[in-house]
Amino acid sequence: MEIIKNGKKPNRQQKELIKANRLVPENWLIFKNVGGYLHLIHRETGTTKKIPAR
Repeated sequence: MEIIKNGKKPNRQQKELIKANRLVPENWLIFKNVGGYLHLIHRETGTTKKIPAR
């Protein structure tokens, strides 16, 4: 069984980074912000992505 962490709503700056990576910010939650990367989880499907934080 895969453990999925609880995501947090992205703040304004994070939303801009998500948009810059051609994703829709309303569909993604942040579950980790480590090592210069944002780790995202999709609200509905549970898919995860890693995008640069800068």
